[in-house]
Amino acid sequence: MGFPVKAFNSGLDYCAKPEDIFVCSYPKCGTTWLQNMVYLILNDGVPLSLDQFLPRVFPHLEEVGKEVCNQLPTPRLIKTHLPFSITPHNSKARYLYVARNPFDCAVSFFHHTRGFPQHYDFLDGEFEEFFECFIAGEVDFGDYFDNLIPWYKRKDDENVLFITYESMKADSYRSIMAIADFLEVEIFKNKKMIDSIIKYSSFDAMQKNQTRWASLRSDTVEPFIRKGIVGDWVNYFTPKQTHRLLEKYFYKTKGTGIDNLWLDVLESATKNN
Repeated sequence: MGFPVKAFNSGLDYCAKPEDIFVCSYPKCGTTWLQNMVYLILNDGVPLSLDQFLPRVFPHLEEVGKEVCNQLPTPRLIKTHLPFSITPHNSKARYLYVARNPFDCAVSFFHHTRGFPQHYDFLDGEFEEFFECFIAGEVDFGDYFDNLIPWYKRKDDENVLFITYESMKADSYRSIMAIADFLEVEIFKNKKMIDSIIKYSSFDAMQKNQTRWASLRSDTVEPFIRKGIVGDWVNYFTPKQTHRLLEKYFYKTKGTGIDNLWLDVLESATKNN
């Protein structure tokens, strides 16, 4: 993944504070989008200024290490892709976890991997190659389901908000209100603030300045904010690939309730395999 080993190990040792706000996810599941929503809610709907960058005000714990996060103003805003078992925990800190259906996640992760050629050597890689790595869990942060399932099991914890990329896409207003309520920020009666949060967290607004959202590591050769749609996976998956991921999906999530998260996606996948 190209992170400095020292910073990664340091991040694991970070001591979470009661006031901390973590945005957590498996990679390419709407992390940056949720980070921006949280930032806007906490800052009265005022977006990042032209000289501000999200990775600096809302850094990636494993990329920068605990020293950087310890220097953040309170409340500390921290991003992580760590699995639940090793995410720094504090019973009073808040954890927002965003999940995305594995089909669209795989496609977005594929483009992300091609977008960092200096780290992945995959600039000319094909989706067929990436799919084999993804389904085997041999990508950054390991197996998709091993990250998702433990966090989903914590969804009813008082200090955890579990949200999906698809619900954010379908109803941004409702998602923003749920996030604000979780963060105990009163915005219900402030229409101007709500409109501003919706405006500046929209795909169009975020797509305009790619460098504001990208990792601190380097520039990408593909847009960091790419399409932002649900269902693009049908343009990449073969019927055989669809069948294999469906098979793994049902095997890994049996009895968890996760199979109810993306019923429309599963129905479409079932018809296309």
